[in-house]
Amino acid sequence: MAQIFPKWTNKLPFYLALAGLLFSFLAVGFIWYYFSPKFTAVGYEPEQPVVFSHKLHAGELGMDCRYCHSTVEKASFAALPPTETCYGCHNKVKPQSPRIQPIIESWNKNQPLSWINVHMIPQHSHFPHDAHVNIGVQCQECHGRVDKMDIVQQKEPLSMGWCLQCHANPHEKIVPKKEVTNMLYEKSNLDLEEALKLKLEPPKSDCGACHY
Repeated sequence: MAQIFPKWTNKLPFYLALAGLLFSFLAVGFIWYYFSPKFTAVGYEPEQPVVFSHKLHAGELGMDCRYCHSTVEKASFAALPPTETCYGCHNKVKPQSPRIQPIIESWNKNQPLSWINVHMIPQHSHFPHDAHVNIGVQCQECHGRVDKMDIVQQKEPLSMGWCLQCHANPHEKIVPKKEVTNMLYEKSNLDLEEALKLKLEPPKSDCGACHY
């Protein structure tokens, strides 16, 4: 009886299995890389209830980050500014500007502004701002040069691997505490020498250090 299929088709199942395996590896690699925080979070730039320029306030006017984010030195979270903080200036500074009207309305109605968090980590993780700020880690290490941003966007992936890179060499990130919020301050070899003198506890890298 004559063969219906050519002889080479005997190896077809092997080739199909090999192709399926290769496709699986490529799919996993693609998702692993392109679905990582570097691509899904970096560049996140939500529209806020108030058109607030960090470039103007933190950059040109030189306002300290802690004026609005008042809890970074004493709490694990960075507080968002209440209406009172904004209204304290803008009831006198350009109160008629269309950009300021959401603040005026929030004050008059006694309703808080609904700020949108830009830098977020998963709910199963935690990042203590006070521990990092008080040891001398600059704001821009995580948030980038916000003093150059009209609209704040996420500059770093805030992924586990990214955090562990810093924990592997923490002394390289430390500056004098008084310079933590100074966006213009650049680290020097002297800072590294001083940081190396600090009796720092080895940064924790076990799961329980960051995950609940």
